[in-house]
Amino acid sequence: MNEAIGLNADKNERAVVRTAEEQWQPSPSSTVWRKRVYLNGQKESGAVTSVVRYDPGASFHQHPHPQGEEILVLSGVFSDEQGHWPAGSYLLNPEGFCHAPFSEQGCVLFVKLRQYAGLDRQHISLQTQSLAWTSGAHEGVSHKILYEEKGFPERMALELWQPGVGFDVRTYEAGVEIFVVEGDLADEQGQYPAGSWLRLPPGACHQPFSEQGCEIYIRT
Repeated sequence: MNEAIGLNADKNERAVVRTAEEQWQPSPSSTVWRKRVYLNGQKESGAVTSVVRYDPGASFHQHPHPQGEEILVLSGVFSDEQGHWPAGSYLLNPEGFCHAPFSEQGCVLFVKLRQYAGLDRQHISLQTQSLAWTSGAHEGVSHKILYEEKGFPERMALELWQPGVGFDVRTYEAGVEIFVVEGDLADEQGQYPAGSWLRLPPGACHQPFSEQGCEIYIRT
């Protein structure tokens, strides 16, 4: 029976997971492993956010993606019928997408499942390493837009923080999710090394800074 459970399921609460401190857990494939940071619903079919590891030669059976799938390739090369996606690649597979993913050399991914409903969403595939960093409103912080589409509320981006950059206050009216890709992020409540996932609820604010610099994925 598919058990209904939750992990950091209440989006009105602050949540932090430092995935480097977590153990890999098995997935339905014996060659694919995961570290979940968020789960709302059924154990194997709920909305979920995870760091996922494919062993060299790993594969997954063909499967659909109800309510979509988002992937940021952190290391190695991820592959499916659409192509080969090296570190830095970003994919947003819309609702109804179906594939049989694999990895010849192995890879590590940041993945969100069942969180992008809408049959008319664009299919996005980006090699972010080839995109230029764009200066933003805050000195020392630049960004690359990953996804922003009229009619849908999410905005995903990568941000690059120079060493020593900080905010007096950063406010998120509709909440935020942050994943530290490289470097080290911190705020008044703690340190978040590479692999850390941080979620702040709607209306939250904090004072983030980075002594050594960092690259983060940010979803608002």
